[in-house]
Amino acid sequence: TCATQLRRHRRQSTNWNSDHYMEIVQYQHPALRWKSKSIAHINTKLTTIIREMFDLMYEAKGIGLAANQVALPFRFFIINVTGDAQLKEEEHVFINPEISDRKGSAEAEEGCLSMPELYGDVRRAEQITVDAFDLEGHGFQMELDDMPARVVQHETDHLDGILFPDRMSESARREIDSRLSDFTSLFRQQQRLGKYASEDEIEQQLREIEQEFA
Repeated sequence: TCATQLRRHRRQSTNWNSDHYMEIVQYQHPALRWKSKSIAHINTKLTTIIREMFDLMYEAKGIGLAANQVALPFRFFIINVTGDAQLKEEEHVFINPEISDRKGSAEAEEGCLSMPELYGDVRRAEQITVDAFDLEGHGFQMELDDMPARVVQHETDHLDGILFPDRMSESARREIDSRLSDFTSLFRQQQRLGKYASEDEIEQQLREIEQEFA
């Protein structure tokens, strides 16, 4: 289980966010395969980042979003399983999450904001226990089932560089291979056009950003 509290203070930001344009990155962006780094402290900048992530998630009609989906190599994600921006009480932030227990098994369809309009059946635990920290730095534990449990497992996978097609059966994965190839072609084209840097350059940027909340 997680510790009881993270350090929270108002340390001023380093230079990465001054020109960091937040967007949901697409399949084949190196951040999506990055094993995220745990957060050691919470500051006002993290709070701002998370609010922007909620805005992006709602704009994209999503119900969950992990930090590395916006090219930030940190171990946290957000969810609102209703997808309704008006229901603030349904918004949850999971910092340094750990799934400590899994029960049952069920298969259901999943999608991902980093692979728009791609869906596939994934088998996951029906019930889980998750330990994490909130934005106040307090540790908490939640027991979840059904859709909330699936969303938390999906987003936790993201933090380990795992995407939902990786969890699909081999036969089901073959059915979407052509779509994944299309995403790859689009990303490579965007690199050639200068929207994204090379893999080596992006990975170097991620390593530099990692120092922010270390």
